[in-house]
Amino acid sequence: MPAVDKLLLEEALQDSPQTRSLLSVFEEDAGTLTDYTNQLLQAMQRVFGAQNEMCLATQQLSKQLLAYEKQNFALGKGDEEVISTLHYFSEVVDKLNVLHTELAKQLADAMVLPIVQFREKDLTEVSTLKELFGLASSEHDLSMAKYSRLPKKKENEKVKTEVVKEVAAARRKQHLASLQYYSALNALQYRKRMAMMEPMIGFAHGQINFFKKGAEMFSKSMDSFLSSVADMVQSIQVELEAEAEKMRISQQELLSVDESVYTPDFDVAAPQVNRNLIQKAGYLNLRNKTGLVTTTWERLYFFTQGGNLMCQPRGAVAGGLIQDLDNCSVMAVDCEDRRYCFQITTPSGKPGIILQAESRKENEEWICAINNISRQIYLTDNPEAVAIKLNQTALQAVTPFTCFGKKQESSCLSQNLKNSETENDKIVPKATVSIPEAEELIAPGTPIQFDIVLPATEFLDQNRGSRRINPFGETEDESFPEAEDSLLQQMFIVRFLGSMAVKTDSTTEVIYEAMRQVLAARAIHNIFRMTESHLMVTSQTLRLIDPQTQVSRANFELTSVTQFAAHQENKRLVGFVIRIPESTGEESLSTYIFESNSEGEKICYAINLGKEIIEVQKQSEETQLKAHIDKSQEE
Repeated sequence: MPAVDKLLLEEALQDSPQTRSLLSVFEEDAGTLTDYTNQLLQAMQRVFGAQNEMCLATQQLSKQLLAYEKQNFALGKGDEEVISTLHYFSEVVDKLNVLHTELAKQLADAMVLPIVQFREKDLTEVSTLKELFGLASSEHDLSMAKYSRLPKKKENEKVKTEVVKEVAAARRKQHLASLQYYSALNALQYRKRMAMMEPMIGFAHGQINFFKKGAEMFSKSMDSFLSSVADMVQSIQVELEAEAEKMRISQQELLSVDESVYTPDFDVAAPQVNRNLIQKAGYLNLRNKTGLVTTTWERLYFFTQGGNLMCQPRGAVAGGLIQDLDNCSVMAVDCEDRRYCFQITTPSGKPGIILQAESRKENEEWICAINNISRQIYLTDNPEAVAIKLNQTALQAVTPFTCFGKKQESSCLSQNLKNSETENDKIVPKATVSIPEAEELIAPGTPIQFDIVLPATEFLDQNRGSRRINPFGETEDESFPEAEDSLLQQMFIVRFLGSMAVKTDSTTEVIYEAMRQVLAARAIHNIFRMTESHLMVTSQTLRLIDPQTQVSRANFELTSVTQFAAHQENKRLVGFVIRIPESTGEESLSTYIFESNSEGEKICYAINLGKEIIEVQKQSEETQLKAHIDKSQEE
């Protein structure tokens, strides 16, 4: 069958079935063209929309490149080169944005507009003529049906004439509509080919102009710039690879450590504890009271800063103050069946926070570090050396030296003797002071008591004889009537370190030696627990009182105190010697060593003041007795 080029206008009037069949082919072609045109227009509008979006995107990109300079980066290494490079790229993007804007305008005028005009003009015209042709054909069919029903009678000539005129008018109208419709369908075959090519010609011209202007604008000036930027990126890549290799090696070295690094308490039997720390940091569990009997534990990062204990939760920028460590005390405690707990007590004696370490080593190092800081070692010129020296005093207990004071005095005496020999014998050298050896002060192997020797019940038993024992361990109001009538009453917060029997009370050296041996024993045996008490100094007695129950733990007559002294370097250490009568008629000597929240000299001053009051009272009584005897003799 030969190809159909067009509809024949001559056959429009006849309107044969063959013509109608050919017309349906053209109508189907027009419908297909309408659907395709709509899809093509959507694709072109998408291209135009993408080009418009490219204009907005390049504009936003240029602004963001310039905004890099205003960013407050915490790490700004190499930012100067990056900033200058991004500034240049921003200028390039601005120029590209101008070209993209021109291209978007060309696409709108030369690509989208022609296809829109073809759809709105030509396709819409064909659709309208189709509707008119259909109406005209329907009118013609109705008029022909009316004409066919005319009767044969002559008296109906007038009706016949009117029907004939109506048929002629309907046929003329159908003929005109078909001619216009056939012509539009024939013209559509040419217009569709033009409509398909014109938009693409506009698209191609727009793209070519865009690339030409871009090449003219950037081909010469951008080559050297892009080459330098590529070199800079390559150098950064080399640095990155070198750093990545270093980090890979570091990871292998760090991961090749012993498994004990990950085990919290791998050396629980014999941990290597550093007792000379003046700074400490790490994670601890903090005990918080949430109710009357309920508590929670929170794992936080703690560190020391000067004389303060700081805490920094995860995510926090800086740490906050938790506890002032100056003149405070720290001791291991049992808390809620948890291991490695210790408590920090304020200088006033008020119990402070309770913390839990993850291992025995960490627990002991925290206690040692806080003890060192509480002595204000960090304020000295060389705090590390001072901490080492103070902690070595405990370890020197196994050496033949008696105390720090003895070694210092020996060195001073030897130096004075050397100086005296060089002064042409003008100054007579002083006799050296005889300092007793350690064996003369304390018998070797003497046991050390790390708890209060006399509990409350035992003390009341020994001092009240057959008096009734209070089953609750509390002292009666009349047990110590001297407290009300005493001329002296001073209270000190102390922690009992230990007591031991001594051989003599003729010198304070016995107290220094006892201090050294007690500290040495605590260090060697890792004993950090200390019993805190209130030391009441009156003009008659020394009383150790439980701060919570107010029960007297021990009571010593002031007259039985034969020696008392504070440590020459650690001012918070204080001790005294007690002479106690035995049932055999002999007397025993014991030294008690304490750590005070205040200076030990204050306790020594209070004891000395109490002994002076006793002496004055004794002299007064002797005077009154002598006067009474003289008066009796005169009578």
